[in-house]
Formats: sequence, C-alpha cells, structure tokens
Amino acid sequence: MSVNNKPVLIIGAGVVGLTLAHGLKKANIPFEIYERDENIDARGQGYAITLHWVLEYLKQILDQETFDAIDGVQVDPEVGRHDSGNFMFINLETKEAKFKIPPNYRRRVNREKLRKVLLKNVADKVHWNKKLADIKVSDNASDGVTAVFADGTEAQGRMLVGAEGSNSQTRRFLVPDAHQNYLLPVKMVGASADFTPEQVAPLRNIDPLLFQGSHPTTGVFLWISMLETPEVNGTAGTANERFRVQVMLSWMDKDRNEVIPETNQDRIALMKRLVDGFHPDLYNTIQAISESSSTLHLVLQDWPCQDWSNHDGLVTLVGDAAHAMVMYRGEAGNHGILDAWHLWGEIKAVYAGDKTQAVAVSEYETEMKERTKPAVLLSRQACLDAHDFDGLNNDSAVLKVRAIKAAAKA
Repeated sequence: MSVNNKPVLIIGAGVVGLTLAHGLKKANIPFEIYERDENIDARGQGYAITLHWVLEYLKQILDQETFDAIDGVQVDPEVGRHDSGNFMFINLETKEAKFKIPPNYRRRVNREKLRKVLLKNVADKVHWNKKLADIKVSDNASDGVTAVFADGTEAQGRMLVGAEGSNSQTRRFLVPDAHQNYLLPVKMVGASADFTPEQVAPLRNIDPLLFQGSHPTTGVFLWISMLETPEVNGTAGTANERFRVQVMLSWMDKDRNEVIPETNQDRIALMKRLVDGFHPDLYNTIQAISESSSTLHLVLQDWPCQDWSNHDGLVTLVGDAAHAMVMYRGEAGNHGILDAWHLWGEIKAVYAGDKTQAVAVSEYETEMKERTKPAVLLSRQACLDAHDFDGLNNDSAVLKVRAIKAAAKA
C-alpha cells in the first residue's frame, strides 16, 4: 500500500478524535480510530461541557444529522430553547451575584451522550481495546508511521494524530522529557446528585442551567450545573420527578489541609463540611446530597503546549493531549474541537495536493500553539482567581468573556 492510500490514524475516540473523524469522512479521506477502552461505556467521560464559540466550526465539520443530534443531548433542552447565555459568579455567603459574565450562544451538553452522538456515524472505524504503546517513524517520511499497541498488534498510516487526552502516550513520544502535566495547588471534589424539584429550586432560582461562586472568608469555590432534568430522564409528570446536578467544590491547598477520601460516602461528608458558612439555601441543598451519590476527585493539572518535532508531518496532537487545561473557563473542549477543525482543513489541503504534509501539519501546529498556550495559562489563572473572592474584578481570568478570534472558513 502506498503512503498516499494509508489512513490517518486517530489515537483516542473521545470528543475531539471523533470530531476529526467526522471531518475526514466528509472529505472522503481514509482514517482509522484506536481507543484504549473496551467499549463506549467502559468509563465515564466527565459530567457536562459547554459548547460556545466553537459551535460554528462544529457545524462545518459534522454532517447535518450529527450536528442536529447535539440538541438532543443538552442537559436541559427547555433552557436551551430559551437560553439567555447568562453566566453568574455569586457570593456564596450572601447568594448575591458579584458578576455576570457576558452572555454568548451556547449548548450545555452531557459529555457521555455527546460522545455517543459523535460515535454513531463513524463507529465502524473504531478499534476498541487498543492502547498505544509506541510509535515508529523512519527517516523517510514517505514510509508513513506505525502505531504499536500494547497487545502486540500494529497499524500503519499516512499520519498519526494523538487525541487520547491529558495523559497522552503520543505526547510522551513527541516530548519525552517534558510531557508531564503541571499540578495546580488546588484540590477539587464533586458529586452527581439527584434532587427533588423542591430541593433543586434554590439552585435553579439562581440560574436554571449553571452558575459558579466563591466564599469571601473560606475561599471555597462552588460550581453548579444541571446534568438531567425530568424532561431528559423520563421522570416528568411522575411522583418521582428528579433533577441530576453536577456539584463541584474546590479550595486552595494553602487555605485548608484536606485530603480527599477514597470512598463516595467520605467524599460527600467532606463536601458537606466544605459548605460551612454558605447561604442557607446553598448549604441546605448540598446537605441533602445522598451518601449513595457518585463522586469524582478531579486532579487539577494542565500542560501548556511545548515545542516538538512532528517528524515531517507524521505525528501531531489535538485536544487535551496538546494543551490540557483546567475547567475554570470552560474552554478546553472548545479548543480541542477547533484543533480538529483546523487540522481537518490542513489534511484536506494535503490530499488535494496543495501542500506537503510537513508544511500542512506545521502550519496547523503553529496556529494551535499560538492559540492554546495563552488559553491554558488563562485557565490556570482563572482557577487561582476563583478562590480569591475579594480580589476578583472584571479583568480576572475567571470572568473574562469566552471568545475566539474568527478563523478562515473551511
């Protein structure tokens, strides 16, 4: 098989890898996806993500059926139909809004359901239970690239794209001496909690979709987001209507000496201690979290893009593999999808004969690194700002408008 007929190898069937796959399918460019998990349900894919400035690019790269299906995985379709885009940062002691972050068009979606939507039309190209172990490139780029998997099998391709997240093996190959993530001095614990309409009302009265805030004395940060409404989970109109809510709490290591426990029950007990001093409406709602709720210890770490050799366009990175960032500006997924959009455009130029692969991949990486390195650092600063209520102002990283410079249309 000549290198021109070899597929693009996508390592990782997460949101970003699957988005790139859709673009390649649309352009009739061969590709194969290799995923370490055994199946789509093998592990959780996080709670929910907000798609905002990337939506216009996502619409270009996806087929219409898949793009339309995104509306169906919103955490609250009713809010989505009438969403004002408000995003509030509140004083957790008084429940008063300290800032309203400028609104924008958005879709708050369940991450696991989004991944399944993206999988649907490219599922036949996904190879499950394939953990990348090594990458082989020769001095002659025309030979292509070989992915070596932990089970001893290999796959040959025209190029390899690492889309396997913040602990990327592809990143380790490209940047062997500086692939480690930076650990922030902040701890975070969260729960996916079910509430009755009465219990959730104080939260939805602040904002029906999501809000955040910090406590002026303790410095504890709170993030609230709807995950499911009765309309979504099928309990609407029954005697057991329930809302599922993402509740995240974080704090600076220097402010309190807390070790996050291993069990759900102990983590929820910690969460209930952390909200001492919160406004009664917030305090009482969080005290109502069931001990049986699932929890998450989120390790807050990032990785600003480093320089690497892409081996004449044979190997590159997208998404968290290229620029892991913390969640405090809600931009990681948007940047990852925009990576896929830009790389899709460059790969199309290669297959059209307009650019060499080395030039195309290098141009993709130049744009991606210039865009995302500041974004990683801004998100890092936002994380630190979020725990300093009195120091917040309109220029704080956690409050700045979410926006991206317009890119050329594909």
